Amino acid sequence: MGAILQSAIFEELVEGRHSCRGFLREPVPRQTIEHILRISQRTPSWCNMQPWQVTITSGEATEKFREAMLASSDRQPSPDFAWPAQYQGVYQERRRECGFALYESVGVARGDRTASARQALENFRLFGAPHVAVVTTDAALGVYGAIDCGGWVGNFMLAARSLGVATIAQAALSSWPDIVREQLSLPAERLVVCGISFGFEDPSHSANSFRTTRAPVESVVKWLD
Repeated sequence: MGAILQSAIFEELVEGRHSCRGFLREPVPRQTIEHILRISQRTPSWCNMQPWQVTITSGEATEKFREAMLASSDRQPSPDFAWPAQYQGVYQERRRECGFALYESVGVARGDRTASARQALENFRLFGAPHVAVVTTDAALGVYGAIDCGGWVGNFMLAARSLGVATIAQAALSSWPDIVREQLSLPAERLVVCGISFGFEDPSHSANSFRTTRAPVESVVKWLD
């Protein structure tokens, strides 16, 4: 029964987590954030390198970071890790489904470029979150350091969920790594993987009313006997 109960709790956490796009201004207590970090630190990594280094903002530091991101939003993105060259087939379909569901939830009509651009800016406003965690890896570790960081990001979001804290992982915050490093006083060898905006969810925010779908297991798994 113990294993069954643990499995049920974990399944509930995974299924209940979603990307929050509307936060309350109330800050998360420091002890709660530290608890999330202690859980996340158990993330497995290649040769136990633990490449993730995380800078977390609160209060005035969050506001300064938010302002810097918004002020840079008209610049051409130049991330440390190249974004997908293009989206094709099922990847394009999933991307569109997610985007259309978000726009519908916040009242943006299809084809309304002005309104969709305004919603896109919410990424750099951190969706109103009181905190952001910026995740970086050592340049010398290459893409595998970033992969390990991805595992840490997933565990951070699940740990946060278990303690009643909402999150959203944002590749958008890696758009201008030079600005991020400047704002957070990071050395050049720290490459920006992503940011995680987090705080307490605003249940009344319309953007939090939709959920993304998942492909069935049989469409992503190949069995060989």
